Amino acid sequence: MPEIPDPNAIFGKQELTEEDKAYHGSRFRDVKAAIFANPYQKVWGAAGEPELPLYRVTNRNVYTGSLPGGPPPQFKLAAIRTLDSLADLRWGEDGRGFRRFVRPHAVCVTGIWEITEDNPYSGYFRKGSRGLVIARISLAVTMTLAGRRRSYGLVLKLYPTMDENHEEMLRPANIILADDLGGSTAAHLTEVQLTNAPLVTGWNRGTQLPVLLLEGLVFTLIDSKPSIRQVYTIAELGNAPGEPTKAPAFMRLKASTGQPLIEEDDVRNEVLAHIFDRGNPEPRRTLSFDIAVSDAGKRLDLGLFVRQTVKDWRTIGKVTFADGVASYNGDFVIHFHHPGWRRDPNDPQSALRQNGKKVRWF
Repeated sequence: MPEIPDPNAIFGKQELTEEDKAYHGSRFRDVKAAIFANPYQKVWGAAGEPELPLYRVTNRNVYTGSLPGGPPPQFKLAAIRTLDSLADLRWGEDGRGFRRFVRPHAVCVTGIWEITEDNPYSGYFRKGSRGLVIARISLAVTMTLAGRRRSYGLVLKLYPTMDENHEEMLRPANIILADDLGGSTAAHLTEVQLTNAPLVTGWNRGTQLPVLLLEGLVFTLIDSKPSIRQVYTIAELGNAPGEPTKAPAFMRLKASTGQPLIEEDDVRNEVLAHIFDRGNPEPRRTLSFDIAVSDAGKRLDLGLFVRQTVKDWRTIGKVTFADGVASYNGDFVIHFHHPGWRRDPNDPQSALRQNGKKVRWF
Protein backbone atom coordinates (compact mmCIF):
# COMPACT_ATOMS: atom_id res chain seq x y z
CA MET A 1 0.00 0.00 0.00
CA PRO A 2 1.31 3.52 -0.75
CA GLU A 3 2.53 5.40 2.30
CA ILE A 4 -0.29 7.30 3.97
CA PRO A 5 0.46 10.98 3.24
CA ASP A 6 0.84 13.85 5.61
CA PRO A 7 -2.74 14.82 6.57
CA ASN A 8 -1.96 18.43 5.55
CA ALA A 9 -0.47 17.54 2.16
CA ILE A 10 -2.04 18.29 -1.20
CA PHE A 11 -0.72 16.28 -4.09
CA GLY A 12 -1.74 14.77 -7.40
CA LYS A 13 -2.97 16.55 -10.50
CA GLN A 14 -6.37 18.05 -9.79
CA GLU A 15 -6.93 19.11 -13.40
CA LEU A 16 -7.95 16.94 -16.35
CA THR A 17 -5.10 14.70 -17.51
CA GLU A 18 -4.41 12.40 -20.44
CA GLU A 19 -5.59 9.58 -18.19
CA ASP A 20 -9.02 11.23 -18.00
CA LYS A 21 -9.16 11.88 -21.74
CA ALA A 22 -8.26 8.26 -22.55
CA TYR A 23 -11.21 6.83 -20.60
CA HIS A 24 -13.42 4.38 -22.52
CA GLY A 25 -15.23 2.66 -19.69
CA SER A 26 -14.29 0.20 -16.97
CA ARG A 27 -15.01 -3.26 -15.62
CA PHE A 28 -16.80 -3.63 -12.30
CA ARG A 29 -14.30 -6.23 -11.09
CA ASP A 30 -11.34 -3.94 -11.80
CA VAL A 31 -12.79 -0.99 -9.88
CA LYS A 32 -13.81 -3.22 -6.98
CA ALA A 33 -10.36 -4.86 -6.91
CA ALA A 34 -8.73 -1.43 -6.80
CA ILE A 35 -10.67 -0.19 -3.77
CA PHE A 36 -10.11 -3.46 -1.88
CA ALA A 37 -6.39 -3.64 -2.75
CA ASN A 38 -5.01 -1.58 0.14
CA PRO A 39 -7.34 -1.41 3.16
CA TYR A 40 -6.30 0.71 6.10
CA GLN A 41 -7.04 -2.34 8.27
CA LYS A 42 -6.34 -5.81 6.84
CA VAL A 43 -9.29 -7.12 8.87
CA TRP A 44 -11.69 -4.42 10.01
CA GLY A 45 -11.86 -4.11 13.78
CA ALA A 46 -9.32 -6.83 14.52
CA ALA A 47 -6.98 -6.49 17.51
CA GLY A 48 -3.81 -4.63 16.69
CA GLU A 49 -5.12 -2.88 13.59
CA PRO A 50 -4.32 0.87 13.29
CA GLU A 51 -6.91 3.58 13.67
CA LEU A 52 -8.50 4.83 10.47
CA PRO A 53 -6.64 7.93 9.23
CA LEU A 54 -8.03 11.46 9.20
CA TYR A 55 -7.15 13.98 6.47
CA ARG A 56 -7.62 17.62 7.32
CA VAL A 57 -10.13 19.75 5.42
CA THR A 58 -8.88 23.33 5.77
CA ASN A 59 -9.81 26.71 4.36
CA ARG A 60 -6.16 27.23 3.39
CA ASN A 61 -5.99 24.05 1.32
CA VAL A 62 -9.25 24.70 -0.49
CA TYR A 63 -8.34 28.32 -1.31
CA THR A 64 -4.85 27.44 -2.63
CA GLY A 65 -4.33 29.32 -5.90
CA SER A 66 -7.36 31.57 -5.52
CA LEU A 67 -5.35 34.81 -5.50
CA PRO A 68 -4.14 36.45 -8.75
CA GLY A 69 -0.50 35.86 -9.57
CA GLY A 70 -0.26 32.74 -7.43
CA PRO A 71 -0.37 29.03 -8.31
CA PRO A 72 -3.26 27.63 -10.39
CA PRO A 73 -6.65 27.59 -8.60
CA GLN A 74 -6.57 24.03 -7.35
CA PHE A 75 -10.17 23.70 -6.17
CA LYS A 76 -11.53 25.15 -9.41
CA LEU A 77 -9.43 22.67 -11.41
CA ALA A 78 -10.71 19.83 -9.24
CA ALA A 79 -14.34 20.95 -9.74
CA ILE A 80 -13.89 21.13 -13.52
CA ARG A 81 -12.38 17.66 -13.48
CA THR A 82 -15.30 16.16 -11.54
CA LEU A 83 -17.68 17.58 -14.16
CA ASP A 84 -15.68 16.75 -17.29
CA SER A 85 -13.92 13.48 -16.44
CA LEU A 86 -15.87 10.24 -16.73
CA ALA A 87 -12.97 8.19 -15.33
CA ASP A 88 -13.76 5.64 -12.65
CA LEU A 89 -10.16 5.33 -11.42
CA ARG A 90 -7.53 8.07 -11.53
CA TRP A 91 -4.15 6.57 -10.70
CA GLY A 92 -1.98 9.51 -11.70
CA GLU A 93 1.61 9.35 -12.89
CA ASP A 94 2.89 7.96 -9.58
CA GLY A 95 0.01 5.52 -8.99
CA ARG A 96 -0.97 7.34 -5.79
CA GLY A 97 -4.10 9.03 -7.08
CA PHE A 98 -5.03 12.51 -5.90
CA ARG A 99 -6.00 14.26 -2.69
CA ARG A 100 -9.64 15.31 -2.29
CA PHE A 101 -10.18 18.83 -0.99
CA VAL A 102 -13.56 17.97 0.55
CA ARG A 103 -14.82 14.59 1.75
CA PRO A 104 -11.27 13.18 1.83
CA HIS A 105 -12.07 10.06 3.84
CA ALA A 106 -14.91 7.60 3.41
CA VAL A 107 -15.91 3.97 3.24
CA CYS A 108 -16.60 2.22 -0.07
CA VAL A 109 -19.36 -0.38 -0.39
CA THR A 110 -20.50 -2.68 -3.18
CA GLY A 111 -23.84 -4.30 -3.88
CA ILE A 112 -26.93 -4.47 -6.05
CA TRP A 113 -29.41 -1.93 -7.42
CA GLU A 114 -32.91 -3.30 -8.03
CA ILE A 115 -36.13 -1.61 -9.20
CA THR A 116 -39.23 -3.60 -8.25
CA GLU A 117 -42.16 -1.22 -8.79
CA ASP A 118 -43.85 0.25 -11.86
CA ASN A 119 -42.97 3.86 -12.63
CA PRO A 120 -42.92 6.16 -15.70
CA TYR A 121 -39.15 6.61 -15.87
CA SER A 122 -36.59 5.24 -18.33
CA GLY A 123 -33.23 3.51 -18.17
CA TYR A 124 -32.33 1.81 -14.92
CA PHE A 125 -35.32 3.37 -13.16
CA ARG A 126 -37.53 0.90 -15.05
CA LYS A 127 -39.18 -1.93 -13.15
CA GLY A 128 -37.05 -5.05 -13.38
CA SER A 129 -33.73 -3.19 -13.70
CA ARG A 130 -30.89 -4.79 -11.74
CA GLY A 131 -27.27 -3.70 -11.72
CA LEU A 132 -24.04 -3.78 -9.75
CA VAL A 133 -23.13 -0.73 -7.68
CA ILE A 134 -20.04 0.76 -6.08
CA ALA A 135 -20.64 3.61 -3.64
CA ARG A 136 -18.54 5.90 -1.49
CA ILE A 137 -20.11 7.09 1.78
CA SER A 138 -18.42 10.15 3.25
CA LEU A 139 -18.61 13.19 5.50
CA ALA A 140 -17.73 16.76 4.50
CA VAL A 141 -15.59 17.50 7.55
CA THR A 142 -12.22 16.54 8.99
CA MET A 143 -13.58 14.93 12.13
CA THR A 144 -15.92 12.03 11.42
CA LEU A 145 -17.04 11.46 15.00
CA ALA A 146 -20.61 11.43 16.29
CA GLY A 147 -21.74 14.42 18.33
CA ARG A 148 -20.40 16.87 15.74
CA ARG A 149 -22.28 18.47 12.88
CA ARG A 150 -21.62 16.19 9.92
CA SER A 151 -22.74 16.28 6.31
CA TYR A 152 -23.43 12.75 5.12
CA GLY A 153 -22.89 12.09 1.42
CA LEU A 154 -23.15 9.12 -0.90
CA VAL A 155 -21.84 8.93 -4.46
CA LEU A 156 -22.73 5.86 -6.48
CA LYS A 157 -21.71 4.10 -9.69
CA LEU A 158 -24.34 1.88 -11.28
CA TYR A 159 -23.16 -0.67 -13.85
CA PRO A 160 -25.73 -1.96 -16.38
CA THR A 161 -24.94 -5.61 -15.63
CA MET A 162 -25.24 -8.30 -12.97
CA ASP A 163 -22.11 -10.08 -14.16
CA GLU A 164 -19.21 -9.19 -11.85
CA ASN A 165 -16.80 -10.65 -14.39
CA HIS A 166 -18.07 -8.91 -17.53
CA GLU A 167 -15.38 -8.48 -20.15
CA GLU A 168 -16.72 -5.50 -22.08
CA MET A 169 -15.84 -1.99 -20.95
CA LEU A 170 -18.93 -0.29 -19.54
CA ARG A 171 -19.69 3.29 -18.58
CA PRO A 172 -21.57 3.33 -15.27
CA ALA A 173 -24.09 5.97 -14.31
CA ASN A 174 -22.94 8.24 -11.47
CA ILE A 175 -25.20 10.00 -8.98
CA ILE A 176 -24.49 12.40 -6.11
CA LEU A 177 -26.63 12.39 -2.93
CA ALA A 178 -26.39 14.12 0.47
CA ASP A 179 -28.49 15.06 3.49
CA ASP A 180 -27.46 18.63 4.43
CA LEU A 181 -24.42 20.19 2.75
CA GLY A 182 -23.88 22.32 5.83
CA GLY A 183 -24.19 19.44 8.24
CA SER A 184 -26.65 17.91 10.68
CA THR A 185 -26.48 16.50 14.19
CA ALA A 186 -27.80 13.08 13.15
CA ALA A 187 -25.80 10.43 14.98
CA HIS A 188 -26.39 7.66 12.44
CA LEU A 189 -26.27 7.34 8.67
CA THR A 190 -29.48 5.33 8.85
CA GLU A 191 -31.35 8.34 10.32
CA VAL A 192 -30.82 10.71 7.41
CA GLN A 193 -32.39 11.08 3.98
CA LEU A 194 -29.85 11.19 1.17
CA THR A 195 -31.23 13.08 -1.84
CA ASN A 196 -30.04 14.74 -5.04
CA ALA A 197 -31.52 18.00 -3.71
CA PRO A 198 -30.07 18.23 -0.19
CA LEU A 199 -30.65 20.92 2.38
CA VAL A 200 -28.02 23.56 3.07
CA THR A 201 -27.59 24.96 6.57
CA GLY A 202 -24.40 26.88 5.98
CA TRP A 203 -23.59 27.98 9.53
CA ASN A 204 -23.47 24.33 10.59
CA ARG A 205 -20.03 24.15 8.92
CA GLY A 206 -18.61 26.38 11.67
CA THR A 207 -15.03 27.41 10.91
CA GLN A 208 -15.22 25.58 7.57
CA LEU A 209 -17.94 27.90 6.26
CA PRO A 210 -15.45 29.44 3.75
CA VAL A 211 -15.04 25.96 2.22
CA LEU A 212 -18.78 25.75 1.59
CA LEU A 213 -18.80 29.29 0.18
CA LEU A 214 -16.09 28.45 -2.35
CA GLU A 215 -17.81 25.20 -3.33
CA GLY A 216 -20.98 27.12 -4.16
CA LEU A 217 -19.19 29.93 -6.00
CA VAL A 218 -17.00 27.67 -8.14
CA PHE A 219 -19.76 25.27 -9.19
CA THR A 220 -22.03 28.21 -10.04
CA LEU A 221 -19.34 29.74 -12.26
CA ILE A 222 -18.36 26.56 -14.12
CA ASP A 223 -21.77 24.85 -14.22
CA SER A 224 -24.92 25.80 -12.29
CA LYS A 225 -27.06 24.86 -9.30
CA PRO A 226 -24.25 23.89 -6.90
CA SER A 227 -26.58 22.39 -4.29
CA ILE A 228 -28.58 20.04 -6.54
CA ARG A 229 -27.53 17.25 -8.92
CA GLN A 230 -29.83 15.78 -11.57
CA VAL A 231 -30.21 11.99 -11.95
CA TYR A 232 -30.61 11.66 -15.72
CA THR A 233 -27.53 9.41 -15.94
CA ILE A 234 -29.56 6.55 -14.45
CA ALA A 235 -32.54 7.33 -16.69
CA GLU A 236 -30.24 7.09 -19.74
CA LEU A 237 -28.42 3.91 -18.68
CA GLY A 238 -29.29 0.97 -20.89
CA ASN A 239 -31.54 2.96 -23.23
CA ALA A 240 -31.62 2.02 -26.90
CA PRO A 241 -30.20 4.62 -29.35
CA GLY A 242 -32.72 7.40 -29.87
CA GLU A 243 -34.92 6.25 -27.00
CA PRO A 244 -36.40 9.19 -25.06
CA THR A 245 -35.09 9.84 -21.58
CA LYS A 246 -37.49 10.28 -18.70
CA ALA A 247 -35.79 11.11 -15.40
CA PRO A 248 -37.43 11.95 -12.06
CA ALA A 249 -36.76 15.38 -10.62
CA PHE A 250 -35.92 14.00 -7.19
CA MET A 251 -34.37 10.82 -5.87
CA ARG A 252 -33.89 9.67 -2.29
CA LEU A 253 -32.09 6.87 -0.50
CA LYS A 254 -33.41 6.13 2.99
CA ALA A 255 -32.45 3.22 5.22
CA SER A 256 -34.82 0.31 4.75
CA THR A 257 -37.22 -0.63 7.55
CA GLY A 258 -35.56 -2.92 10.05
CA GLN A 259 -32.04 -1.59 9.47
CA PRO A 260 -30.58 -1.32 12.99
CA LEU A 261 -28.92 1.70 14.56
CA ILE A 262 -25.21 1.00 14.97
CA GLU A 263 -23.46 2.81 17.79
CA GLU A 264 -20.09 3.78 16.34
CA ASP A 265 -18.52 7.23 16.64
CA ASP A 266 -16.89 7.11 13.19
CA VAL A 267 -19.30 6.77 10.27
CA ARG A 268 -16.80 4.52 8.49
CA ASN A 269 -16.96 2.08 11.38
CA GLU A 270 -20.74 2.46 11.49
CA VAL A 271 -21.09 1.40 7.85
CA LEU A 272 -18.66 -1.50 8.18
CA ALA A 273 -20.41 -2.70 11.36
CA HIS A 274 -23.65 -3.06 9.39
CA ILE A 275 -21.88 -5.62 7.19
CA PHE A 276 -19.13 -7.23 9.32
CA ASP A 277 -18.44 -8.45 12.82
CA ARG A 278 -15.24 -6.92 14.18
CA GLY A 279 -12.28 -9.15 13.50
CA ASN A 280 -14.16 -11.33 10.97
CA PRO A 281 -13.26 -10.69 7.31
CA GLU A 282 -16.40 -12.41 6.00
CA PRO A 283 -19.52 -10.24 5.43
CA ARG A 284 -22.31 -11.24 7.82
CA ARG A 285 -25.14 -8.83 6.99
CA THR A 286 -26.21 -6.18 4.50
CA LEU A 287 -26.90 -2.44 4.57
CA SER A 288 -29.90 -1.51 2.45
CA PHE A 289 -31.64 1.70 1.39
CA ASP A 290 -35.04 2.16 -0.24
CA ILE A 291 -34.99 4.02 -3.56
CA ALA A 292 -37.73 6.65 -3.81
CA VAL A 293 -38.50 9.18 -6.55
CA SER A 294 -40.76 12.18 -7.06
CA ASP A 295 -41.47 15.02 -9.48
CA ALA A 296 -43.23 17.30 -7.00
CA GLY A 297 -41.17 19.72 -4.97
CA LYS A 298 -40.37 23.32 -4.11
CA ARG A 299 -36.92 24.72 -3.34
CA LEU A 300 -36.09 27.84 -1.35
CA ASP A 301 -32.51 28.79 -2.24
CA LEU A 302 -30.90 31.63 -0.30
CA GLY A 303 -27.34 30.51 -0.92
CA LEU A 304 -26.14 29.40 2.50
CA PHE A 305 -29.66 28.46 3.53
CA VAL A 306 -31.56 26.08 1.26
CA ARG A 307 -34.72 24.15 2.04
CA GLN A 308 -36.27 21.55 -0.23
CA THR A 309 -39.83 20.29 0.15
CA VAL A 310 -40.65 17.14 -1.80
CA LYS A 311 -44.11 15.60 -1.96
CA ASP A 312 -45.40 12.26 -3.15
CA TRP A 313 -42.29 10.18 -2.67
CA ARG A 314 -42.76 6.76 -4.33
CA THR A 315 -40.57 3.85 -3.25
CA ILE A 316 -39.66 1.91 -6.39
CA GLY A 317 -36.80 -0.33 -5.32
CA LYS A 318 -33.80 -0.93 -3.13
CA VAL A 319 -30.02 -0.75 -3.18
CA THR A 320 -28.32 -3.34 -0.98
CA PHE A 321 -24.67 -3.22 0.03
CA ALA A 322 -23.08 -6.56 0.96
CA ASP A 323 -19.36 -5.76 1.13
CA GLY A 324 -17.22 -2.78 2.03
CA VAL A 325 -13.82 -1.38 2.90
CA ALA A 326 -12.07 1.75 4.12
CA SER A 327 -8.96 1.98 1.97
CA TYR A 328 -6.30 4.24 0.52
CA ASN A 329 -7.56 3.72 -3.03
CA GLY A 330 -11.11 4.37 -1.83
CA ASP A 331 -9.97 7.80 -0.68
CA PHE A 332 -7.40 8.69 -3.34
CA VAL A 333 -7.96 6.72 -6.56
CA ILE A 334 -11.67 6.04 -7.17
CA HIS A 335 -13.37 8.90 -9.00
CA PHE A 336 -17.05 9.82 -9.38
CA HIS A 337 -18.23 11.94 -12.28
CA HIS A 338 -20.61 14.76 -11.31
CA PRO A 339 -23.35 15.05 -13.97
CA GLY A 340 -23.48 18.58 -15.36
CA TRP A 341 -26.63 20.68 -15.18
CA ARG A 342 -29.17 20.57 -18.00
CA ARG A 343 -31.98 23.05 -18.56
CA ASP A 344 -34.04 20.00 -19.48
CA PRO A 345 -32.68 16.89 -17.71
CA ASN A 346 -34.05 14.70 -20.49
CA ASP A 347 -32.26 16.57 -23.28
CA PRO A 348 -28.45 16.26 -23.56
CA GLN A 349 -28.37 19.22 -25.94
CA SER A 350 -29.57 21.50 -23.13
CA ALA A 351 -26.45 20.91 -21.00
CA LEU A 352 -25.01 24.16 -19.65
CA ARG A 353 -21.52 22.72 -19.88
CA GLN A 354 -20.39 21.30 -23.23
CA ASN A 355 -16.95 20.37 -24.57
CA GLY A 356 -15.25 21.52 -21.41
CA LYS A 357 -16.86 24.97 -21.36
CA LYS A 358 -19.98 26.55 -19.90
CA VAL A 359 -22.49 27.46 -22.61
CA ARG A 360 -24.39 30.73 -22.39
CA TRP A 361 -28.15 30.31 -22.68
CA PHE A 362 -30.35 33.31 -23.38
